Amino acid sequence: MARAFAAFDIDGTIIRWQLYHAIADSLAKDGILDAEQYAKVRAARMGWKNRTHDTSFHDYENTLIHVIDDAITGISVADFTAACEKVIAEYRAQVYTYTRDLIRELKDQDYLLFAISASQAQIVSMIAAYYGFDDFGGSEYEVKDGYFTGKKDVLMSDEKPKFLQKLVKKHGATMKGSIAVGDSESDIPMLSLVEKPIAFNPTKKLFTHAQEHNWQIVVERKNMIYRMEPDNGTYTLV
Repeated sequence: MARAFAAFDIDGTIIRWQLYHAIADSLAKDGILDAEQYAKVRAARMGWKNRTHDTSFHDYENTLIHVIDDAITGISVADFTAACEKVIAEYRAQVYTYTRDLIRELKDQDYLLFAISASQAQIVSMIAAYYGFDDFGGSEYEVKDGYFTGKKDVLMSDEKPKFLQKLVKKHGATMKGSIAVGDSESDIPMLSLVEKPIAFNPTKKLFTHAQEHNWQIVVERKNMIYRMEPDNGTYTLV
């Protein structure tokens, strides 16, 4: 019998921080990232933390991505893997209670579990293995002679549903009872594919989209979890 599946975003959905950002911090600490370039990342991060403008987090992410993309050419796979292992050791248990418990519940119900993230496939594979996911997808970076070439295939938002469909076909899963969990607008295409989309700690754009499409919204704050179920055009807190 075909099994139902659940697809999870990773950064900000399972892990409380962004793995991509944590890897940059680790590479900088080890002196692999240029100090001057990394200073730009830190300045952009403080702009976000100080909420200087509405798009400060987006600006911070763009700065980080550009710095990493410029630096990754010539970084050895060994150094990058070492950074990923340090990040996993520190962050693998720093997770949200809601998604951690949901993973356990769905395992007990014999769901197939898929991890799909725009973070690098190397670190997504580590998280997927740690939490016992059945399969995963992440951004792929070309390697030659043990070093990154700079070429990449990023798992962007519009690619997530296509990749998820490949996993569904690969594992012979059924769409009946399917679940997906994400925290930002980049997850909307993936969430739109399943029967039960869950907007978890959503960004404003995801929150608005979830409202318009009557999706479940879940917010975890401190030691409280708030589940908002669509109810005839409004929401009921349950």
